Formats: sequence, C-alpha cells, structure tokens
Amino acid sequence: MSVFRRPRAHVRRRSRTGDEDPLVFAGSASPKLTDAICRELGVDRGRGEVLRFSEGTLFVRVLENVRGRSVYVVQSTVFPTNANFMELLFWTDAFRRASADSVTVVMPYFSYAKGDKKDEPRVSIRARVCADAIEAAGADRVVTLDLHAPQIQGFFRIPVDDLYALPHLCAAIGRLNLTDPVVVAPDAGFAKRARRFAHRLDAPLAIADKVRKGHDETAELVEIIGEVSGRDAVVVDDFTISAGTLVEAAQELVARGARSVTAVVTHGVFAERSMERLDASSIGRLIMTDSIETQPVELSEKVTVVSVAPLFAEAIRRIHERESISVLFRD
Repeated sequence: MSVFRRPRAHVRRRSRTGDEDPLVFAGSASPKLTDAICRELGVDRGRGEVLRFSEGTLFVRVLENVRGRSVYVVQSTVFPTNANFMELLFWTDAFRRASADSVTVVMPYFSYAKGDKKDEPRVSIRARVCADAIEAAGADRVVTLDLHAPQIQGFFRIPVDDLYALPHLCAAIGRLNLTDPVVVAPDAGFAKRARRFAHRLDAPLAIADKVRKGHDETAELVEIIGEVSGRDAVVVDDFTISAGTLVEAAQELVARGARSVTAVVTHGVFAERSMERLDASSIGRLIMTDSIETQPVELSEKVTVVSVAPLFAEAIRRIHERESISVLFRD
C-alpha cells in the first residue's frame, strides 16, 4: 500500500435514494465551465469560497451542508498549476471532512499528465505523485478529458473516466464544410488518436515526423508523411502551449501545397506570445475546448472555443444515477 494512501476504517454506505441532485462545486480555475455544467444538469452551483493569504497559502471553505451527499468538484490544474492543484486537494479534503458520501474530482485538464514516465535518471514520475495525492486527499473517482498519456489511469487505484473531446471537435470541424480534408498528426506518437479523427471525418491521415531534443517545449519538424497537396489540412493534437509545433507544421503543409490549415486541440494551454505566433502563421483557425479558462493571454480572433460542458454534465449525471458511461467513450 502506498504511503500516500489514506487508510479507511470502514466502507462508506451508499444511502442515497437517487432523489437528490448532485452537488457540483467550482474550483477557482473552472467557474465558467462549472456554471455551464450546472445549467446542463439543471442544478445550482454549490457554494464555497477560497481565501488567499499574503504568504501564498490557500484556505477553502464549503458554505453548505454536504453530509451524506454526492459531491463533484470541477477544477483544471493550470495557470497557476501548483496553486490550482493544491486547491483541488484542499477541496477534496474539505468535502471528505464535511462527511460527503462521495467526492468525484472533475479535472478537465490534468497539467502533470505530461510527467508520465521515468525516461532519464533521477527524475520524478510526477503524474503518479499527483495521483497518489488525489487519492490521499479522499477522492473516490476522477473524471478527466483527453489525458496526454492514457496509461495514467493505471496510476490511480480509484476509477478514472478519461472522456473524449473528439465528437465535439469533429462536429466543429464538420461545420467548416471543408471540401477535401486531410487529418495531420503532429508527431508519430499522436498518430493513433489522429486516425480516430480521420475515420470520423472520412479523411486520409498524414503524419508530421517531429523530433524533441529536450525539455524546452520546442521540437524540430523533420518530414511530412502523406499526401497533402491541394487538400484542407486539419492538424490535431491533445494540447498546445506555445503553438510552435502547430505553426511549424502549418508552414510545412502550405509549402507542400495544402490549400488551408486548421489546427484542432483539446486543451489550449496558451503561454505568453502564443497568440502573436498564431496570428502571424499560416493557420487559418484554431479550434479548442473550454477545458482551460485561465490562460494568461487574450485569445486570438482565429480561436474558436467548443464547450465540453454537455459531455461532463452527462458523465456526472450517469455516475450520479449509477448508469454506464461507456457510451461516452465511443469515437
């Protein structure tokens, strides 16, 4: 047993009759998405508050009775990453200490998912440490969206539902009425997921061969594998930070005769100067979800945001009513 795992003296009884609505709370990183989820569910957002003290510490307080209730707390863990992750742990602990029957962590974007392996000496597997911490705080379940590495689900001993944004993103692509699209994976590692987009859009697949040499969030594009000339290229990825890879891929695609370039990402993790880079690029539009709402930049007019509130609301509803959610994992 992991030293981070909280021992439980007894199994909690599920006494809920199904007549009570879910209690959905917002962390400070996801209030807009939480409100949209609550509108989909037809419930009011749970009341709570976060205080920030001058030395940088946080204090969270639940402002309503959660005893014996099923609680869902929505919090992306980025901008600022460490503060938002700690806040998520404090919320989970607060609900547990307030005698909630169950606590489900709804984490639209899990920032430390990139730290999924030990690929060099003397480094931490950061995603595993975070998984242990979420469990130790008292979470019963995690719901997230397009994990960077699906095997991270195995880092948890509690159920993890990794939802797919693909149907919502493909619907947005379909509304563009592209006449001859080709789906482009930004690297070989994303080819399997990109193939799902290609299958749903009934389009061929191309792959950008990319080499990453360090931890500086930059990569070198080596080759485009596949035919893109005369086609509308759709570059798909799970997230972007600097937009550098997308911009470089777009430049190469246009050089090889692509008629237009659309970028599609689940998580828009936009750092400083990313919008300037996007505006100056060959990318005509960038489609993303609303999994992150605390970017430190003002979004470009090229950016289209697709809401995944209906997806999370349906997952919460099915979990709350003890129904299968497997239908949400269909491509």
